[in-house]
Amino acid sequence: MPEDSGRRPPAVVQGVLERITYANEDTGYTVARVDTGRGGSDLLTVVGSLMGVQPGEALRMQGRWGSHPQYGRQFHVDDYTTVLPATVQGIRRYLGSGLIKGIGPKMAERIVEHFGTDALDVIEDEPERLIEVPGLGPKRTRLIADAWEEQKAIKEVMVFLQGVGVSTSLAVRIYKKYGDASVEVVQKEPYRLATDVWGIGFKTADTIAQAVGIPHDSPQRVMAGIQFTLSESTGDGHCYLPEEKLISAAVKILGVEAGLVIECLSRLVEEEGVVREEVPGPEGEPVRSVYLLPFHRAEIGAAAGLLTLLNCPQDRLSAFSGVDWEVALGWLRERTGTDLAEEQRRAVVQALTEKVSVLTGGPGCGKSFTVASIVTLAAAKRANIVLAAPTGRAAKRMTELTGHEARTVHRLLELRPGGDAAYDRDNPLDCDLLVVDEASMLDLVLANKLVKAVPPGAHLVFVGDVDQLPSVGAGQVLRDLLAEGSPVPSVRLTQVFRQAQESGVVTNAHRVNRGEPPQFQGMRDFFLFPCEETEDAAAMTVDVVARRIPRTFGLDPRRDVQVLTPMKGGAAGAANLNTELQAAVTPAGDGVPERRFGSRVFRVGDKVTQIRNNYEKGENGVFNGTLGVVTAIDPVAQEVSVRTDEDEEVSYDFAELDELAHAYAITVHRSQGSEYPAVVVPVTTSAWMMLQRNLLYTAITRAKRLVVLVGSRRALAQAVRNASSGYRHTALAHRLRTMGAPDTSREVAASGQDVYPPDMP
Repeated sequence: MPEDSGRRPPAVVQGVLERITYANEDTGYTVARVDTGRGGSDLLTVVGSLMGVQPGEALRMQGRWGSHPQYGRQFHVDDYTTVLPATVQGIRRYLGSGLIKGIGPKMAERIVEHFGTDALDVIEDEPERLIEVPGLGPKRTRLIADAWEEQKAIKEVMVFLQGVGVSTSLAVRIYKKYGDASVEVVQKEPYRLATDVWGIGFKTADTIAQAVGIPHDSPQRVMAGIQFTLSESTGDGHCYLPEEKLISAAVKILGVEAGLVIECLSRLVEEEGVVREEVPGPEGEPVRSVYLLPFHRAEIGAAAGLLTLLNCPQDRLSAFSGVDWEVALGWLRERTGTDLAEEQRRAVVQALTEKVSVLTGGPGCGKSFTVASIVTLAAAKRANIVLAAPTGRAAKRMTELTGHEARTVHRLLELRPGGDAAYDRDNPLDCDLLVVDEASMLDLVLANKLVKAVPPGAHLVFVGDVDQLPSVGAGQVLRDLLAEGSPVPSVRLTQVFRQAQESGVVTNAHRVNRGEPPQFQGMRDFFLFPCEETEDAAAMTVDVVARRIPRTFGLDPRRDVQVLTPMKGGAAGAANLNTELQAAVTPAGDGVPERRFGSRVFRVGDKVTQIRNNYEKGENGVFNGTLGVVTAIDPVAQEVSVRTDEDEEVSYDFAELDELAHAYAITVHRSQGSEYPAVVVPVTTSAWMMLQRNLLYTAITRAKRLVVLVGSRRALAQAVRNASSGYRHTALAHRLRTMGAPDTSREVAASGQDVYPPDMP
């Protein structure tokens, strides 16, 4: 190239990737160390978009040399290809890197010792010969051959996908979904990826679509954008969007004229991709709503199902319709040694005489004892009792409180791949009484599945604290059941019992819920560590978790302490705190197995959480929010093992690690339904928009023994003062009021006919 062009030809560097020191999952930007064969520990730092490269791979990189003021000489990679090593040492390192499932360092040594420089050719052309290697049987030989073929196929697909901005982890998912048709799908139907492949949203699919030449104003693109806009809104809790709001948001996302969005929206309605319907808005005014079809069906199904249960002429607990409640509650008092308060009495009678009911109330008001009383009376009549909760921890707590086994709602319904339940209207659960705890967590879709599975005549009791945050998913089911004019009978417990009044956690939870600042003076279980600067609050949070609480209270920082944050980002957000807490609580060290995935490093002992529903893992699926601990990392099988909080061992392929996130710190939303001995909450002005009363209240009520707030008094005051919890577009309450509600004028009686329960002494 002539020198006067002003550009030098790209430099070429070849070497074996030794380790990755940083990787950005979103951009693919990677900092890595490469052995270029200069010997010793003299490794070269390379930087650039090295999407998905793994230690042990031989790379041929094109780029330019540069220098970093802090880190020194670097090679900036513009383009790269993976190449197969040719030397015995290179082949040994390549095979022993964990790239090929079934081959670890020791087996790589044996294979290379047996075949020498022909090792890779044997795996490629004559894999059946691997059985010649000592310790390799037919089963493992087939595993290695299959893994080699899959790696080859994925690499071929990646040659294309890298050109359109797809990371390796997503390329693996695309290949596993479509196989040999991957390139054709990406070229012709890129927006299918957003629906079919987890981890690919509309924005990624749109980038790919532009790269393969889909026009900016293509109806295919606009319709996908409308559906994406609706889908994003369900992540904010909305079941629908008003049409005007939807059009405005879609125009902003797509960068096209409103007329084209309106035209494509009408086409989606005709093709049954979405549903348009007029429903009451926030002030009761008519609003033209647009739903994604599954959410419209779920809302109508949940309302119809609840009303059908309420109106059912059958009663599977008919023995309680004529009970002398003074006698029955007296028998209960003798059994438990405790008298029920008036509100609790009404709740017990309601649950056993009404076919659908709600029990709500704050901490210390006796919800758990009331539920245990309901279960005890029902058991005395030999009722078939089923208990459920949205999370494993809540189900465990329910089992301990009642003495009856409780399961998660997902396990109870036996949800299958695709989200279908084994139990539904045609195959209902076998139960007379179904009690669902932590019902504030129930989103619309899950609530609909649950209601469909309740047999006619059974009693369904929702239990939860309506003042907590609503569900992570779309809807606000518990609030809608308690809305004005709801046909579903309810009791709210308000009396805080004397023992609970002695708890600073309970006292301050109620103060915050009333809009009053928490008290710290004289509290032995509720503290504030003032920190004005966000970075200082983050550092103090780590210190409190890793050192102060274990030293003062003897609690384990992994098992007993949970950090709850208002948001993910920022110095005091979940992402950064997880990095800092991992370094403090589960540091790297000799003999501590670990596996890097993107910017995250997983180690044995790490506290982790599942971040998507996966119906194909575990016995009955593993669901968003499930917590666990990493128990093993197997580089040969390329698997990470996690023991979940439901005491189930679940395996993850290395390519599936984007389903896991560290859980030393989680958002308050993710903590719903769980209880922890100690909770630490960073409250900083950097999270100003997220500081809401119900968020702080929810965080405090997750603690059983101890709450530590870390942050500024100004931020704390804002959280207490801000009662806004955000409006959610949902019409469940409206449908319950208008879809043929039964007569609810009668009141629940506190006494009845003189009919004595035969199974009570």
